[in-house]
This record gives sequence, C-alpha cells and structure tokens, in this order.
Amino acid sequence: MEETDREAVATAVQRVAGMLQRPDQLDKVEQYRRREGRKKASVEARLKAAIQSQLDGVRTGLSQLHTALHDVKDIQHSLVDVNKDWRQSINTIENLKDVKDAVVQHSQLAAAVENLKNIFSVPEIVQETQDLIDQGQLLQAHRKLMDLECSRDDLMYEQYRMDSKNTHDMNLIDTYFGDMQKLSEELAKQLWMVIQRSLVTVRRDPTLLVSVVRIIEREEKIDRRMLDRKKQTGFIPPGRPKKWKEKMFDVLHRTVITRIEGTQADTRESDKMWLVRHLEIIRKYVLDDLLVAKNLMDQCFPPHYEIFKRLLCMYHQALSLRMQDLASEDLEANEIVSLLTWVLNTYKSEEMMGNLELAPELEVNFLQPLLSQDVVNELLSTYMSTLTSNIIGWLRKALETDKKDWLKENEPEADQDGYYQTTLPAIVFQMFEQNLQVATQISEDLKIKVLHLCLQQMSSFLNRYKEEAHLYKEEHLRNRQYHPCYVQYMVAIINNCQTFKESIISLKKKYLPPMMEEMLISSHACIDAVLDDIAKEGCSSLLDEVFIDLEPHLSELMTKKWLGASNAVDTICVTVEDYFNDFARIKKPCKKKMTVECHRRVVMEYIKAVMLKRITFKNAEERKEGAERMNREAKQFRFLFKKLAAGSGEDTEGLCDVIEAIAEVFKLTDPSLLYLEISTLVSKHPDIRDDHIAALLTMRGDASREMKQTIIETLDKGPSQPNPNYVPLFKEIIVPTLTVPKLLK
Repeated sequence: MEETDREAVATAVQRVAGMLQRPDQLDKVEQYRRREGRKKASVEARLKAAIQSQLDGVRTGLSQLHTALHDVKDIQHSLVDVNKDWRQSINTIENLKDVKDAVVQHSQLAAAVENLKNIFSVPEIVQETQDLIDQGQLLQAHRKLMDLECSRDDLMYEQYRMDSKNTHDMNLIDTYFGDMQKLSEELAKQLWMVIQRSLVTVRRDPTLLVSVVRIIEREEKIDRRMLDRKKQTGFIPPGRPKKWKEKMFDVLHRTVITRIEGTQADTRESDKMWLVRHLEIIRKYVLDDLLVAKNLMDQCFPPHYEIFKRLLCMYHQALSLRMQDLASEDLEANEIVSLLTWVLNTYKSEEMMGNLELAPELEVNFLQPLLSQDVVNELLSTYMSTLTSNIIGWLRKALETDKKDWLKENEPEADQDGYYQTTLPAIVFQMFEQNLQVATQISEDLKIKVLHLCLQQMSSFLNRYKEEAHLYKEEHLRNRQYHPCYVQYMVAIINNCQTFKESIISLKKKYLPPMMEEMLISSHACIDAVLDDIAKEGCSSLLDEVFIDLEPHLSELMTKKWLGASNAVDTICVTVEDYFNDFARIKKPCKKKMTVECHRRVVMEYIKAVMLKRITFKNAEERKEGAERMNREAKQFRFLFKKLAAGSGEDTEGLCDVIEAIAEVFKLTDPSLLYLEISTLVSKHPDIRDDHIAALLTMRGDASREMKQTIIETLDKGPSQPNPNYVPLFKEIIVPTLTVPKLLK
C-alpha cells in the first residue's frame, strides 16, 4: 500500500506539473481542482459498483454451494439404499437363469415354427427355384431364394445366440440348406450372362436387364443389413457379403476387354491393312457401345451407379491397354502411322469420343492419353528411322528406273507444254507428298520433321543424280551409237531440275508455316545449288554433242578451201538449228542460257580458227575476199542466233561484232592505219593478248616483223579501261605458237 501511495503521489505531481507549466494557468487552478474532484467521485462510484457486483456474485455462489451439498447428501443416502436392494436381489437373479435359458429356447423354437413351412419344403422350393432360373424368370427365382436364405439365416442366428460355439448344429443347418448355395451360384451365372450381353439385351429386352439390376440391388441391401448385424452381434451368415454389385462391374470390365481384344483380324499375316481394319472396328464398336450405354443402359440402372461414366472409364482403360500392346509389337512404318493417327487424333475426334451425341456427359479434354508421351516418342523415333531407310530405298529405286529409261530407243514423254521430262520428279514428290500428308494427320511437329528429312534426302539423292548424269554423258561419249535418244533424255534431265525446284517450292509453301521457313533455308540453298550444277552440266553436255558434230566443219574455217568455195558455215548453221529443234523442248531458263552459250562458243571457235593461222593472205584481193566472207558469215551467225533467241529477250548480236572487227583488220588496205584499227579492236576487247594480235597480223600477210613489234609495244603502253560489263572472249583462246619474241603479259 505504501508503494501504491508513493506511485499515486508521483503521478499526481506529474499531472499537476503538466497543468501548471505557464503563469496564466494559475488562474485556472480552481477549475482544475473541480475537474479532478469530479473524476475522483466518478472513479469511487465505479469502484463501489464493482465491489457490490462482486459481493452479489459471491453471495449467489455460496447459496448454490449449500444447495449442491444438500443434493449430494440425498444421492448418497439413495445409493446406500440401492446397494442394500442389489445385495438382497443377487440370489433372485441366480434363480432366473433357468428362465433365461427357457426364453432363448423359446425364441429358437419360435423361429423354427415360423420357418417350419420352409424347412419342410426346402427340397420342393429348391426345385421350383431351379425351374424358374431355367425359364429365365429371375426375379421370382430370386424371391424364393431370398425366402430360403432368410429361413436358414434366422435359424443359424438363433443357434448362434444360444451357443455360438456349437458348430455341430450350425453345420447341420448349413448342410440341410446346402442346395441353396448351388441355386445362388446358378442364379449368379445367369445374371452375369445377362450383364455380359447387356449392350445387346438392353436393345432387345431392357426389362430383363432391369430385373437383373433389381436383384443385385436386393442383394446389396441384404449385404449391408448383415454387415450391420455383424457389428452388433458378431454373427454373419455363410456366403455373405456376396458383393454382387462389385462382381457385376468386374464382369462388365472383363466383357469390355474381351470385346476390344475380339476385334483382332485373323488375316494379319496376309493383310497389310490389318491394323487399319482393326482400329476401325474398335472405333465403330466403342462408339456404338457408348451410345447404347448413354441412351439406353443409363435408364436401366439407378442414378448412383453412374453406369455411363463407369463404362466410359472401362473402355478407356481397355483401349489404353490394347494400344500399349500394339505399340510394343514390331510395327512397320505405315502401321505406326495408323496407330498414332488413331490414338492422337481419331480417338478424340467427332468420329469417336468427340461425337456430339455423347456430349455433355463426355468431355474429351478430360480424357487421359491412351499412350504415354514416352511411348509416343519411341514410336515416332522408330517411324522416322524406318521412314529414312524407306525414302533412301525408294529414291534409289526411282533413280535406277529412270536410268533404265535413258537407254530406251524411244523419246521421253513431254508435258502439256511440250517439254521433255521423265517420271522421276513426279515419283519422288508423290512419295514426299504422301509421307507429308500422313505426318500431317499425326502432328504438326512430325510434319516439320518429315519435311526436313525429305529435303535432306533430296540433297543426297540429287548428288547421286548428278553423278549418274555425268556417267551417262561419259558412257555416251565413249560410244555415241549406244544411246539413240541421248539428246532427248539429257534435255529431260535438265527439265527435271527445273521441275524439282518448282516442286520443292510448292512443297514448302504447302507444308511449312511462313514463320519456320528460316529453318530450312540452308538445305534449300544447297539443293538449288546442286540442281543448278546438274542443269549446267547437262547443257554443257548437249553443247559438247553439238560441237562434236561441228568439229569437221569448224576445221575447214580459215583454210584455202574456206577461202575458195566452202559451205562450212552453212553446214554449221544448219546443224546448230537442227539441234536446237530438240533443244526447244528445254524449259526457258536453261534454253536461254544454252542459246547464249552456243552463240559464244561458235564465235570463239571461229576466232580460234583465225588464231590457228591456217592461211596467210597473199595479197589485198585475198584479204578483201576473206574479210567479205567473214562479214557474211557473221551475219549468218547473227541471223541464226537471233532466230534461236526469239522471245527470250536476250541481245546476242554483239558477239558477232568481234568477227566483223577482225574482218576490218584484214580488209584494211593501208598498213599505216593498222595500229588505229587494232587499237579499236583492243579497246572493245581488253582481254585480247599480244599473241592474238600477232596471229591476226600474221594471217594478214603484209605486216613486217618490225611493224608487228611496234604495234604490240605501242598498244602495251596505252591506257586500258575495261568495261565492267564486258564478258571475256579472248581469254580462253590459246594461240599455238607465238610469232613475235614478246612474252605474255
């Protein structure tokens, strides 16, 4: 209390100090005193009220304790009286034991009397029940069976109550009703037969299925009742619980598995389409069964059975097991495709689980996959490996077939535009198309992989195609009589390259999404490069064929015979035009390049003839005659190639200008102007070398050695500014022997 007083005083001092911090607050001291007095009175009033409340509670509690004490004393006196009465009645209870035994015996006898009729007529009821089962009257048969079971169970229960250890009497009752167990088993067989055929029964006789379900429901109720009694008494009749509902679902599950497995074809070894047929039968059966379950069976079962959902789960599990079995077998590529297409697409499509008639009870998005992703990946890996081997084999076989066509004596077929072609591109891309269509059915990812594989194998195949075309050319050159349609088939090979390009573009456009084109740019560029090489080599081979035939006529150029009365150029033009009649069957890009190249090579061969110095003009008259002949022949070449290049938009006239320019060198009568004429020629053709100029002057015949050397040295000192668009012509022309002691630059 002293400590409390000290704390109160200290608190009061602080409060007063806080109130009187300024001089002007002294005027309010009386006001503060009154306010604190009011607060003190309020606190004292609350304390008095609280103490009064506590005192009232204590008074009430004491009163209740006194009352409780009196009650306890009364109960104590009552218990003493009960104890006395109980001790006096012990002897009386022991004397009632005989009465208790009599009551139990009376209960047994009452049960026996109650079931007396059934007991004496058990054989008769058993026979009647058997007849009803044989006649298919299952509900009536089950009613009689229940009566028999009820009689047996009541008798056994009463015996169990009297003496649970008396197994002899229990066995006696069980033996007497022994035929009843056989009836139960026979009835169960009939029920399971109906359940096994439930999908058929529900269409023909739904009442039979309803009867079976009612019987099962009855048994379920009896099972529950017996289990409840076992918890209370410990007694349960033999054969209980029967669990017929659980067995019914087991039978349904086995039936579903058997139905799925029973769709296998017996002609697997001889029928390549066995898996397709097998899967289609499964699809049809499952869809039909689920529709029947939803529309008919669902009405024959109690709602809590959820028979449609249970059957759906059973079918899904059975299908999953069946698909796993199929996936574990040694399947071919087409069989893997059929399986994966069915599992990944058909199963959840409108053709099967996504059927509108199964909605909304069936949500395909909630169905688990039939095959795990690991199994799917393994199948895809096997498929890609097999497909790679198959594509390599197919391409090799296609190329071998095409090579055999090259040896035929009849021309290759032409397309609708008249261009020669073989069946190779069509065969190759039909094969690619088929495999891509198949991959598309499975997944987008597989489609991209197959397209990439096709382009990869296409690249390898084209390298072999290039080698075979080269061997074809070499074999022909060894014996030109061996391949009667060499030109036509080489034209077809060139056209095939263009067809391959177009087909690849079409394939990528059709099967490759625009955002993924960059993935295959490198492979496409590689393929284009190989195709360009094949076409280029093919065109070169055809031109080689032309110039082999032109060789005898080209050797007449710039000879005395040519200067006299030679028709070599006429023959050259006719031969080239004849060949180009066949070359007209080449598609435009390559034909255009061939025309330009042929023109260039003809002009080069003509200039080579000049550089070979086969003739030297003896006088101005011969030079004039030779120059005029060269101008005429240049016009012939210009006319020929203008005709061959008609419609191509290619300007090839400039190539023949060099022949006319050389003719002007020969035609010139004043030797002092030779430098000017030759410098003009050099300015137009900067790749002309000293030995070329020397050969021209040698063929002219009137230029001295000093003049040749002076002209060459003067030209060497002149500025050289070649045209950036100039295509070298003299660079590939070799002069056999130099006529001036001047080294090549």
